[in-house]
Amino acid sequence: MSRPARIAPSRSTLAFAVAAILLAPPALAQDTATTLDAVQVTAQRKVENIQDVPVSITSIDAEKLHVLGSGGNDIRFLSARVPSLNIESSYGRAFPRFYIRGLGNTDFDLNASQPVSLVYDDVVQENPLLKGFPLFDIERVEVLRGPQGTLFGRNTPAGVVKFDSVRPSQDLDGYAQLAYGSDAMVNFEGAVGGALGGNWSGRVSALYQRRDDWVTNTYPGPNDGFEGYDESAARVQFLYEGEGFEALLNLHRRDLNGTARLFRANIIEPGSNRFVPGFDKDEVALDGVNFSDLETWGGSARLRWDFGNLSLHSITGYETLESLNRGDIDGGYGAAFLPDSGPGFIPFASESADGIPDHKQVTQEFRLESDYGGRFDWQAGFFWYREDLTIDSFNYDSLAPGNPQAGHAVQEQENTAWAVFGSVEYAATDKLKLRGGVRYTKDEKDFSASVLEGAPFGAPVGGPYTVDTDVDDVSWDASAVYEVNEAVNLYGRVAKGFRAPSIQGRLLFASAAAPNGGVSTADSETVISYEAGIKADLFDRRARVGFNLFRYDVSDQQLIAVGGGANIATLLNADKTVGQGVELDLEAWLAEGLLLTWGSSYNDTRIDDEDLAVAVCGGGCTVTDPTVTIGGGTYALIDGNSLPQAPKWIHNLTLRYGIPLSEGELYFFTDWAYRSEVNFFLYESAEFRGRSSVEGGLRVGYGWGDGAYDLALFGRNITDQTRIVGGIDFNNLTGFINEPRTWGVEFRWSF
Repeated sequence: MSRPARIAPSRSTLAFAVAAILLAPPALAQDTATTLDAVQVTAQRKVENIQDVPVSITSIDAEKLHVLGSGGNDIRFLSARVPSLNIESSYGRAFPRFYIRGLGNTDFDLNASQPVSLVYDDVVQENPLLKGFPLFDIERVEVLRGPQGTLFGRNTPAGVVKFDSVRPSQDLDGYAQLAYGSDAMVNFEGAVGGALGGNWSGRVSALYQRRDDWVTNTYPGPNDGFEGYDESAARVQFLYEGEGFEALLNLHRRDLNGTARLFRANIIEPGSNRFVPGFDKDEVALDGVNFSDLETWGGSARLRWDFGNLSLHSITGYETLESLNRGDIDGGYGAAFLPDSGPGFIPFASESADGIPDHKQVTQEFRLESDYGGRFDWQAGFFWYREDLTIDSFNYDSLAPGNPQAGHAVQEQENTAWAVFGSVEYAATDKLKLRGGVRYTKDEKDFSASVLEGAPFGAPVGGPYTVDTDVDDVSWDASAVYEVNEAVNLYGRVAKGFRAPSIQGRLLFASAAAPNGGVSTADSETVISYEAGIKADLFDRRARVGFNLFRYDVSDQQLIAVGGGANIATLLNADKTVGQGVELDLEAWLAEGLLLTWGSSYNDTRIDDEDLAVAVCGGGCTVTDPTVTIGGGTYALIDGNSLPQAPKWIHNLTLRYGIPLSEGELYFFTDWAYRSEVNFFLYESAEFRGRSSVEGGLRVGYGWGDGAYDLALFGRNITDQTRIVGGIDFNNLTGFINEPRTWGVEFRWSF
């Protein structure tokens, strides 16, 4: 069997990236007095200038977040908005899946772990349903690429996406904004904060979003339309600032009532990855029930004691959630029998739901940090994590009146982990700074799954089927920053990341002969990552650039084989996966009032396991991998394939042009994001490969009153590009698509 040729960054690719750094700044207007403010980040758990941090990192400020989220989109609007970041979901707004440098997890189970950690206000959000908390009243978002296991710990071999809310202060301030747009879209955000007396201050933030259904159901089923939502969220913070002591308390909640992912049967043209002729995104024919309900709430206490040259930090977090998500997975089996109006041939009916009726996550961290003001500083700490959850999985008979329940399985898992860690920083010379860290982690999982009611593919009632895992690991990192001059830094970094074992138990769709009832386990994975780069402020800080090259090697990478003819979900490990590429971040004032940001990345990923085989689609697709027959089924050999949902290229661009007027400013803001083709599954096929995508936004506004008031017209996905962004492969060419074009008007008042 021949292996597909490895695609490495070509000389022309690297030349283009270097040229972007060296040649772009001279194009700047030389007579402008506008300069870029320093960007402060907390990538190393303390406030630093982004140019001094030896990590590939992108920071997104509040204004850019406001523009990108103006269409009411969920957290997926960040996808492709920074180098090497992709986000997708088969659950809609409820369950985002993150990928950095191609590393992620396509698993749709509510117990799935991801190699990209999401940290919200210093508290890790481990369950995938917690990762979709809306972005509002946010100070900044930081995307840290590469393993971050020393200081952030939980499941960070690919990187960290970090959110920081606006903190309370003694000054009275806040904002309120209201937008109305297409499909009766309503978006409201607001916050108010200030002194509460004594050393206390507080801040209350809230969000409300809704949209009517924009997809019509042509079948007289339980739902008339789809893709609407009603979502609200709130955050309350209290800050105490005393003599040598600070306490920041946080309570937050989210409620979502909307549409589950809309699965569209037979929408892919056989032999290609394009829509079938006559595809209409505004209509479907579904006979099943569809909804998505999610409630999450939590709180945290962040305490800091200042002892002069030492400070002690305590971070306590609590998160809980309830959810139920139900969808017509077959794409309209009953409707397929309608003459001239159904979704085409569907082999069998499938309507299912997954939910979490019981969940609790508790985290505790203690961290001691030095600040000697000299050449040497350090951090050391202890971290503890506990999660308990129960998952319900249901099957329904969509052919019987009332769509009655026809299958029920339960998963339960207890996950306990603890870690000790330390990090040191040493200024070897006035220009060379060295950093290093190490973390020891202990992780235990106790899992059980049972079938309580008969399943559609013959899995017998029974259980519990149990799995226990108990592992430990040592993660580490070492880096150096060299100051060439006051404006240019060179850095290098090597780091090891770790992800604990994962357990999967979607028993309703397992066969009666499946080992251990269909429960599967993937062993721990480890990542060694190398990167080197340059960060520079150019032309008297009228431009800022970051550029790096990276490579990583994953041992025993956890993968999920989903779907196929048996509609199974099986965890497995690949012997090795490799990735390499380049990343570029550029921000520059091109002229007075004209600000450019540009991000770009090239990622080449490859699975390296000659014996690894996965089941292929149940029908209709054209598999391009070599295949073998195992147990009477067709399997694809995936050695040499790229990782799923791992685009080779990502580019993003924003341009903001402001024209001062006598009473305010007229401004124009446009943003564009491109990602190249992606595979949906581990095997490769002509149909289940998403086409490249370009989505753009436009905002035209007028601000006055020293920035206190702003009125704007906005559009998202302004070209109305429609793309297949994911699929289900167990019986036909079923896919789901991206968000449509939206338009609106928004008013914002800041004080």
